[in-house]
Amino acid sequence: MKYLVGISRVFVGILFIISGFIKLNDPVGFSFKLEEYFSPGVLDLAFFEPHALAISIFVVILEVLLGVMLLVGFRVKFTVWSLLLMIVGFTFLTFYSAYFNKVTDCGCFGDAIKLTPWESFTKDIVLLVLIIILFKGKQYITPIFGANAKRIATLAALVLCVGYCNYVLNHLPVIDFRPYKIGANITEGMTVPDDAPKPIYDYAWRFNVDGNDQII
Repeated sequence: MKYLVGISRVFVGILFIISGFIKLNDPVGFSFKLEEYFSPGVLDLAFFEPHALAISIFVVILEVLLGVMLLVGFRVKFTVWSLLLMIVGFTFLTFYSAYFNKVTDCGCFGDAIKLTPWESFTKDIVLLVLIIILFKGKQYITPIFGANAKRIATLAALVLCVGYCNYVLNHLPVIDFRPYKIGANITEGMTVPDDAPKPIYDYAWRFNVDGNDQII
C-alpha cells in the first residue's frame, strides 16, 4: 500500500499541476468551456454563466495548488478530500458529455491536448482510482519538507499562479496552443488533409407509389 500511495501521489500531483497550468495559461478559453457546460442545452445552469471566468480562475488555481500540496505533503486530509471531490465532479461531467454527446471536448488540457469525451472519462476513472488509493492510504503521505517549508512552497505556488493569471488575462497566453495564435496561417490550418476521411452524403427521396409512401 505504501508503494501504491507513493506512485499515485507523484502521478496525481504532477498531472494536476500540468492540467491546471495548461488551463491557467488561458483561463478565458477555459471559461468558454464552462459556459458551454452551463448552457441550457447541457446542464441548464445559466445563472453561473456570468461568473464563468471567476469560476475558471478559481478552479485552475486550486488544481495547481492541490497538486503542489499533495507532492509536498501539506494539509494531507484537506488535500485528499479536495482531490476526491474535484475528480468526482470532473468524472460526472466527462461521463455526461460522453454519454449524451453534449460537449465534445471537455477542455481538460485546453488547446494543448485534445481528448474525445470517452477518452476524458477514461482518464478521470484512472485518476479516481488513484485518488481513492491516496484516500485509503493517506497515512503514508508523509511531508517531504518541514512545516514552514511546506507553507512557503504552497504560498509561493499561490502567488505565482495569481501573478501568472493576471499576466495572461492582460496579455496573450505565454504558451499559445490556440489555432489562431500569432504566426499561425489560419487559412492553411483550415485545409482538409488529403488522407482525411471523406464526407459521406446520403440522400433519401419519398415517393408516393400507388398510394403508398416509399423511401428511395
